Amino acid sequence: MLLGTLLVLLLAGAAPASAHAALRASDPEDGSVVGTAPTHITLTFTESVGLLEDSFRIYGPDNRRVHMEEPEHAAGAADTARAALPRDLDEGTYTVAWRVVSADSHPVSGAFTFSIGKPSPTPPAAPQDHAEHPVTKSLYDTGRYLAYIAAALLIGTAAFAALCRPPDTGPLRAPLLFGWWTLLVTTAALLVLRAPYEKGTSPATALDVSAFPDTLSGRPGMALLARVLLLLTAALLLPVLRHRTLRTRMTAGAAFSVGVALTWASAEHASAGIQVPVAMTSSVLHLLAMAAWLGGLTALLLTLHRAKTPPPYDTVARFSRLAFTSVTVLVLTGAYQSWRGLGSWSALTGTAYGRTLAVKLAATVFLLLAAALSRRWTALLARPAVAGERVPALVGAPGPPTEPRTTHVTTAEPAAVEPETVHRRALRRSVLAEVVVAVAVLLVTTVLTGTLPSRAEAEAAKAPAPQVAGLPGAQALTVPYDTGTPGGSGTVQLTMDPGRVGENGLQAVVFGPQGALSFVPELRVTFTLPSEDVGPIDAGLTDRGGYWATNDLTLPLEGAWTMKLTVRVSDIDQVTVERGVRIGR
Repeated sequence: MLLGTLLVLLLAGAAPASAHAALRASDPEDGSVVGTAPTHITLTFTESVGLLEDSFRIYGPDNRRVHMEEPEHAAGAADTARAALPRDLDEGTYTVAWRVVSADSHPVSGAFTFSIGKPSPTPPAAPQDHAEHPVTKSLYDTGRYLAYIAAALLIGTAAFAALCRPPDTGPLRAPLLFGWWTLLVTTAALLVLRAPYEKGTSPATALDVSAFPDTLSGRPGMALLARVLLLLTAALLLPVLRHRTLRTRMTAGAAFSVGVALTWASAEHASAGIQVPVAMTSSVLHLLAMAAWLGGLTALLLTLHRAKTPPPYDTVARFSRLAFTSVTVLVLTGAYQSWRGLGSWSALTGTAYGRTLAVKLAATVFLLLAAALSRRWTALLARPAVAGERVPALVGAPGPPTEPRTTHVTTAEPAAVEPETVHRRALRRSVLAEVVVAVAVLLVTTVLTGTLPSRAEAEAAKAPAPQVAGLPGAQALTVPYDTGTPGGSGTVQLTMDPGRVGENGLQAVVFGPQGALSFVPELRVTFTLPSEDVGPIDAGLTDRGGYWATNDLTLPLEGAWTMKLTVRVSDIDQVTVERGVRIGR
């Protein structure tokens, strides 16, 4: 039932567009001057997008934010977002800042301007949009990498046990449990981190319960939730399946593996772009082949080292055939996905996606060389077994009645056992080399899935530029501080955007005495305009996990303002530093 729901969700909801959304058109158009105030803002993207609570932000000629209704998709168009505007908009230039989530799970953002009546002398600037929080992104990427490894270990180990049939499966229990638990924990962590990852906020906001409904309504969140449910369902059904036939267990395992693979295909590059149904199928086959090969390698390595009885030649030969089939599938699906993502040969060296893909291809070549070496040792391992099979023929041959029939066995065994031991040791080393290179391939694959495909990059270049041209730059200040205590000195780097009359964004990063990032318990900034007896106005900075920021600092008048910066480094040690700031229109 769950697998069927996944198939319906993926194939029915996939639209043929380019991976990573780019703004294709806007109404009003970027840079246009309209005679009357529009009733709606409408944005059309190159693919279907998910909307956030704060997907649209509009700033008027006075630099103040225009309050508007929550954006929604246009009727029947998942790639079009719109929001109603107030009816009493003043004349002048407006800035529209947007942030949406691509169908392949990556957040994207940008901004553009339009004017009502005539352009303003100085157009408003949207506060700086943190496209990604470095700590959140690092945690999210780490979770994705661990999830890949866990899926390969879980699916590959199960496939090795079912298809290669080692006589001693004891060493396989640990990787199965480790893979299941790691995949469950990392997927749950990714689900919790999904909201701050989409919004570009710190991990501290991950436990905001109000954000979960939006997370679970988007395709990436639904895919992560489906993966958690699949893992829990598998754990519940496992005791029941133990008493069923081997065919039933293998069918259930195959359905589970396909379902897990679909949770990746539904939320990454395959879910958006050209030929979506073919790409989805290719992605699922690619992941399953990768898991059967690389996860099976780990299972084989553990069996070779930890099994109470060495695996027979038949077990190694079965895995050799499984690995060959997996590599064939990987080559075919990888070639298709490379063509789909690149779009041209020049993109292989001219884009970040192409260069990352080239690194993956190079690592895969090394992996194939190690695999070829393993196949060679597997073939050599078979020779003693063949020799052993000939012993009974020798034993059963006619001979003198007085000659013991076991004489041939005792003299043949050392010759067979010695090369078998040597070849088995060599096979262990080559398989270990394969596993090490495989981990590197998985790491590069994780980076590749988070990189804008070259074909999409080329299409995005044809779309309107995502940044507003000609807007005033932000003010940047570096303020030193010293509390007079050991380790109580450093600098604070502040960025005020746009640094003009009206609403401003303020970001502050604290560095310690050695220039390293420093985490302080409190950072407070106030502004006073002595000439007009205005202030102090508290900026209201909040800790965003690594930096302090606010988007709601309103400075109503131009002039020479005094900024007071208070840094508290401990419960009793703090210092206040003043600095002059010029605020214009």
